Amino acid sequence: MSQPEIVQSVLGEEDVVSRVHLGGEDELFVTPTRTLVYRAEGLLSDESVDEFSHAAERLSVSEGRRKGKISLDYGLDGTKTIGLSVKRLDEALQPIIEGVLSAAGVIKDDESVVQSFRFSELTFVVAERRVVRHIGSAVWDEDYESYNYNDVTDLAFEDGSVATTVVLTVDGRQERFKIPNEEARIVREKLSKALCAHYDVGSLEEFRVMMAEQEEQEDAEDARDNTDFGEGPDPLSANPGELADEPANGTRAGEEAQQTESQTVEATSTGSAAAETQSVQTPSKKVADASDLGFEASGFEPPSETADPSAELAAEVEALREVVEAQTEQLQYQQELIEQLIEELRRGR
Repeated sequence: MSQPEIVQSVLGEEDVVSRVHLGGEDELFVTPTRTLVYRAEGLLSDESVDEFSHAAERLSVSEGRRKGKISLDYGLDGTKTIGLSVKRLDEALQPIIEGVLSAAGVIKDDESVVQSFRFSELTFVVAERRVVRHIGSAVWDEDYESYNYNDVTDLAFEDGSVATTVVLTVDGRQERFKIPNEEARIVREKLSKALCAHYDVGSLEEFRVMMAEQEEQEDAEDARDNTDFGEGPDPLSANPGELADEPANGTRAGEEAQQTESQTVEATSTGSAAAETQSVQTPSKKVADASDLGFEASGFEPPSETADPSAELAAEVEALREVVEAQTEQLQYQQELIEQLIEELRRGR
């Protein structure tokens, strides 16, 4: 799909990694280093492109019933906000999170985000090589935790009545956090698949078998490395001539040599350290669903069973004819302007 000329001029040689339709002709373009928001010409503004660098210290999100905001905090350089419909919020947020994490060095330049999740004050990001977790009102800031898959030795999920606990074993310790049950299935699928792909195994069961085999091999290598046999017995240094002349001394030397050869040394081995459990619990996601208007609230009254359908239909047709005749071209034009204005306001202009 072609890009508006004004967007091409701002992009230069930079590639677009994600493109999100914001409504109307407005679009959001995400590159590895920045996000561009294109606004088509409308009643409230001319055609324009706004730039948002991914080198932000903090990323936060707020949403109302219709509008949402993605805010990028640049410290002393201030904060810039992207306004958009809540229907497009999650779709636009995903590539922006990836760009911000890459710019901050949390993930590698060639590493992509599989999926990000927001559960109340818990943000959980599944990337190709690690899991990134942040607790707080912001989606991300410098107070985050990252767990590289190279350090993960086990992954389990504990079902609960309201929430599911994700148990991630990292460097011998357990990291635990809760997610709502309604999101547990997708989190389980994305995280398990990313971890198994990293280790090139087909399932979590295969992953656990591989980890057990590696642990056994490491224990065996540690046992061999810690075994010490010393320098061994001293060689006999008796003079053959002396042995012939002094048999008593020779007999004593033979006995001493026999005692020396029968000596042994003990081998020591090291045990494994016990795992320390750390429990982290986070609140469940609060879901606020807007209610649809019921049939009764529409103001429409169904026709009575005893009413004459033909008479009511004739009355409705006559009323419609009067309305149509009363409308003018000027009113139609004004109506179009009003509708366009409402649509632009909904898109967050």
